[in-house]
Amino acid sequence: MPTTLITQANHILHIQLNRPEKKNALTPAMYDAIREAIERADADPDIRVITITGSGDSFCAGNDLNTFLDDPASEAAARFIKAIAGVQTPIVAAVNGVAVGVGLTMLLHCDLVYAAEDAKFNFAFIDLGLLPEAASTYLLPRMLGYSGAAELLMLGEAFSADKARDCGLVNQVVAADKLEDFAQSKAAQLAAKPPEALRQTKMMLRRGSAKAVEETMALELDMIGERLVSDEVRGIMRAFFSRRRHG
Repeated sequence: MPTTLITQANHILHIQLNRPEKKNALTPAMYDAIREAIERADADPDIRVITITGSGDSFCAGNDLNTFLDDPASEAAARFIKAIAGVQTPIVAAVNGVAVGVGLTMLLHCDLVYAAEDAKFNFAFIDLGLLPEAASTYLLPRMLGYSGAAELLMLGEAFSADKARDCGLVNQVVAADKLEDFAQSKAAQLAAKPPEALRQTKMMLRRGSAKAVEETMALELDMIGERLVSDEVRGIMRAFFSRRRHG
């Protein structure tokens, strides 16, 4: 079974992360599959909207931590982040469960985000000795103010769908059994709009921050690359996997 399911219907490209046994934690192959789908959407005039969701009880639990140790220099994640930040096609995300790490920061680059009532969110970078990516260190202070962003990024605590909505990370909280249909209905609404006007509206909404987002992402990725090979992070990862083996 493929770990990323890509389908297309009615001018909508559907992306579903399909690794439920690992809470849809992303591997380099999954990053590449999502990026390629996003790039395909921008190149295909028949695709007017992208949807992203997860399978099982999770949206995305972030990176597969094994890849941090096996291939810390992998650029698949960086390519994905650049693609989702720069895509012209509108994105609707349906957060059906846990959204951790990059599973949360990617939502900052989605245009409409809907979450199940029982969804849980966690930036979760700092306890791994890392810093967040996807320009979240720039975008979150603009959304929440410095203190609000510091609370979420520095404490690294889990928070509810209701708090995510109050923070502006989520447009609406929906009953879990209604989420998929609700998100698809919103995607269909967008797909029915004049497509060029829709893309240009998205471009203008993001124009004021585009350069700062690009610069911040580049700096974050440089620093993350240094962190991944640091003694601090390697020690944290070894301890994590040791607890998992003996737990």
